[in-house]
Amino acid sequence: MSHILGRSAPTSPGDSARTDGLIQALDPRTRILAAAGFALVAVALTSLWLMLIALVMAGLAMGAARLPAGPTLRRMAMMDGFIVVLLVMLPFTVPGPAAFTVLGWPASWAGLEQAAAIALKANAVALALLSLVGSMDPTTLGHALARLRVPERLVHLLLFTVRYIAVIEAEYHRLRRAMRARGFRPRTNGHTLRSLGYLIGMLLVRALERSERILQAMKCRGFTGRLPLLDTLRFSARDGVFAAGLIPVLAGLLILDFAHVPAA
Repeated sequence: MSHILGRSAPTSPGDSARTDGLIQALDPRTRILAAAGFALVAVALTSLWLMLIALVMAGLAMGAARLPAGPTLRRMAMMDGFIVVLLVMLPFTVPGPAAFTVLGWPASWAGLEQAAAIALKANAVALALLSLVGSMDPTTLGHALARLRVPERLVHLLLFTVRYIAVIEAEYHRLRRAMRARGFRPRTNGHTLRSLGYLIGMLLVRALERSERILQAMKCRGFTGRLPLLDTLRFSARDGVFAAGLIPVLAGLLILDFAHVPAA
């Protein structure tokens, strides 16, 4: 599979996983299933206290994965930047008793609670995904998804994207150098917009031509629409212990949340 994934791609993804953290020592499939289960439970919670517990659990997972705090929190801040407008506007758009007013606009307690719930859920899920899945090699992720019976087309799309996104980036830089060699300098005018449009169009054309050449080369090498999975993924006792500890915790969160919801 190295002729498809590139020289730097590991032949055996199961062997390439880092083992410097407790999370990295788990089977990739266990990590994917754990991330999916945690996300479903976190989104289903309705109690703010339980959401805070879920966020703490995600933080513990970050520590177990030994992710660097600075870069990880910066990624979280980037995600929060997309929802900050929603969080700020919710208290002023959700009806209910006013908590405070800003320039005559009342902010409701219900809106504040909804904004806090969205922030806690989003950060808990994002942090868990970064800890469990984000610390995984992309090629290993593709193999694990294939072993979990994810549709092959999606797995192929992931693997080819990982392999050729750097190739497309190099093509983009070549086109930009060619534009600069011809005296192009970006400005706020129509010529700049047209030039950038031509750049994007040419990049798409080059990417399409390259993909056709790659497909022809793969067919010459016997490609029939399926990629062989050369991995050594296997569940171990460590995965069983992790699942035996995580499942009761997630079930306990759901039970406590259900008991917290008042009867209609």
